[in-house]
Amino acid sequence: MMQHFERRRDRFDLFDRMDSPAVNICFTMALPDFRPWCKEQGLAVFHVMLCAVLRAVLKIENFRYRILDGEVIEIERLVPSFTVMNQHGDLNFAQFDWSDDVREFVARGRAAGAKASAMTELNLKYRTMLPREAKEQVFVTCIPWLDFTSIQHPTTTLAVPDIPSLAWGRFRDAANGQLQLPFSVQAHHGFVDGYHIHLLAQQIAAELEAIMQGQPGQGPSD
Repeated sequence: MMQHFERRRDRFDLFDRMDSPAVNICFTMALPDFRPWCKEQGLAVFHVMLCAVLRAVLKIENFRYRILDGEVIEIERLVPSFTVMNQHGDLNFAQFDWSDDVREFVARGRAAGAKASAMTELNLKYRTMLPREAKEQVFVTCIPWLDFTSIQHPTTTLAVPDIPSLAWGRFRDAANGQLQLPFSVQAHHGFVDGYHIHLLAQQIAAELEAIMQGQPGQGPSD
């Protein structure tokens, strides 16, 4: 599918020459209220949301582009990861293996979160990943206490923000069986425009609907 990228290589070249080619948009996302369904199914709301978000990322090609050894590549799978808080109120990183089955995905995510939150030292498992494996991530954080309107995600190198960073905040009730929440997307502008962020928001809502309807997920290829 890299021929699709070639159509926008001139855009990539434009933004990639900048000191920071990142685009960062915070917006209010509207989603179907999946919380009652989660309660009925005994599934953690955060992990169902994480599953929907990562499924959506895989469906939008522009969010699968990465830079490896100076070349643009396209990933086909993701290693789920997210931030947790430990007993001292410090963040840590949780990481686990993908599953297409939402129940198994949630179970693995909860186990990884419990393990990471029980650690006092920083979980540096990601440092053992091979360079290609490290690109098969999306950085995810949840700030459930805040209805934020802006956020700045850290990047290892300002010039290479190729791994998307996603964040969401406090849920609030909305009309007609909907909920709203602040959502932030940071990505390389050479890959992602505002339109693709719009598509991602739409796809997350569609993935939640599919999960509630019991439709199997189409995750990363083996």
